[in-house]
Amino acid sequence: MANQRLSDAEILAQIPAARAREERERKRGLRATGARYDRSTGRVVLELSSGFLFAFPVRTIPALRVMTDAQLASVKLDVSGGALRWEAVDVDLSVPGLLLSALGADEQRRQLASLAGQVTSKAKAKAARENGLKGGRPKVHLAGRAAKSSAKAAHRRRDTNLSSV
Repeated sequence: MANQRLSDAEILAQIPAARAREERERKRGLRATGARYDRSTGRVVLELSSGFLFAFPVRTIPALRVMTDAQLASVKLDVSGGALRWEAVDVDLSVPGLLLSALGADEQRRQLASLAGQVTSKAKAKAARENGLKGGRPKVHLAGRAAKSSAKAAHRRRDTNLSSV
């Protein structure tokens, strides 16, 4: 399927959906409308389509650490505003990826889990109805909840200890 060629008609049929996705991304602020390197702070500053400004330190991106100030100042946006581009050194950075990286791993997981919980489908609705006919979700006993909470805390401590090694 990877080598399957699309006909012109199939490509043209996909354009409206692609434009709609792009517009949603733009409204959510996941596109940049401007980018520049601020030499005085050592940060790349983005203006997002939502009107927010986002800046990140160059030192946090390994590919940028080795670049000169002149190279960093040559940052350009791709056509869609979804990526930063340093042509001379062949470096591209995703705008949504930069925004997510600013959150940290734990917050990323929380946000993604929250979004996943909002997903609806016919199968999910059917399962919820069937569960409701059985009396809903089983009650969690306090002892079980305390044990689960304790296990999560131990897991977090282990992850923290491993990340400091």
